[in-house]
Amino acid sequence: MNKRLALKNCRIIHRDSNKSIADNMTILINENGIIEHIGKTKELKISKNYKTINLAGKYVMPGLINAHVHLFSDGKPFTMSSNESMLKTGYKLLDTKMGRALLKKRMKRNALNALHAGITTMRSVGEFFYTDVHLRDEIKANKFIGPNLLVSGYFLSVTGGHGAPYLALVSDSPWEGRKNVRINSKHGVDLIKICVTGGVTDAKAIGEAGRLQMTEEEVTAICDEAHKMGLLVAAHAESTEGVRIALKGGVDTIEHGAEMDEEIIALYQHNPKALRGYSALIPTCQAGYPVATLDSAITKVKHVVKENSKLVYEGMMVSLKQAITNHIKIGVGTDAAMPYVTHYDLWRELNHFLKYTSLSPNQVIECVTKSNAEILGIDHITGTVDIGKQADLIVLERNPLEAIQTLSEVKMVLIKGHLIKNPTVSRINKVDKLLNSKF
Repeated sequence: MNKRLALKNCRIIHRDSNKSIADNMTILINENGIIEHIGKTKELKISKNYKTINLAGKYVMPGLINAHVHLFSDGKPFTMSSNESMLKTGYKLLDTKMGRALLKKRMKRNALNALHAGITTMRSVGEFFYTDVHLRDEIKANKFIGPNLLVSGYFLSVTGGHGAPYLALVSDSPWEGRKNVRINSKHGVDLIKICVTGGVTDAKAIGEAGRLQMTEEEVTAICDEAHKMGLLVAAHAESTEGVRIALKGGVDTIEHGAEMDEEIIALYQHNPKALRGYSALIPTCQAGYPVATLDSAITKVKHVVKENSKLVYEGMMVSLKQAITNHIKIGVGTDAAMPYVTHYDLWRELNHFLKYTSLSPNQVIECVTKSNAEILGIDHITGTVDIGKQADLIVLERNPLEAIQTLSEVKMVLIKGHLIKNPTVSRINKVDKLLNSKF
């Protein structure tokens, strides 16, 4: 049971981008970690049942939501080798009692590092051995205080497809796809992640990252099976045709994205096969940008990896700008775990939006909080500072609407009302130094 908290004398950043910041406010949080009252400090009497924290004009806003992460790695540079014998050896070592224990320890550390950086909700979209499910269940059972986790377990892929066979359940027909949805569901996942096209990390030729791998019939069967269970479907898609097939099959989110045509734009806006009648875009600009733009002498990646990263990154940026122009629902995810994409630097993705699109600071903040919560189907629980919602909040010294990098300087974090008064982020100095100097 939490302590009752009163966050006194704070400035609340509203969920509605049309509203100004509310000054001299107090937020009351009950013993269940739920926001029970918000009001002007001078008009609100705080009983002795509450522990009062005088924020003295600091800013309070919803906790950040990262809609696309992998907890199995931390963002340190790696060369993304596609050598089959190395991959097989690495997987065998991982699939041991000690290997699984070390994997779980690393995933827990990455989740907590993100939480201390102000990321109160994470959607994990592809992990080994359902370790993400186990972590989520431990958090829900109060075995440790962690972020809200939405988890997908294994990818669903095809023979030779992205993530296969080590990170994916493999199917080569609509019925096998349905079976794999059922397997993941039996293990307790919150969503289904499918790989409609190839990806950068295991592509062996330029252009393979976006090459179509699933058929429309396979995607349709998977979506139909998942939607019957109330599960949303996220689709890795890195080419125009991949996005088209994914949307026609009924996926709920496109991860990464690619240039759109009129048919694709219309399907995003009104998708009859999607669970909620529309589909959303989760670009992951930071996943492509460093490898695509940094000198290969720094990244040590092969020519094929660099060229595929450039193609995918360029397609994502075109897609993002088209989505803004056409009022398509946009969320924010980083693909944390990829080289140079840490679990604590979500602000870099937002900064990317600000630098290269027409979105305002208010709109970007809304994307990473309210809009993300809506896309993930958890807006009734979190994503805004509202009475009746979980106290998933961050406290900042400075206004992030004036300087988005302020989000890297979180002073306090609240998760379901649990207060982390002095959050500590474990940083990868080599990555930070490089990104700060280049971008």
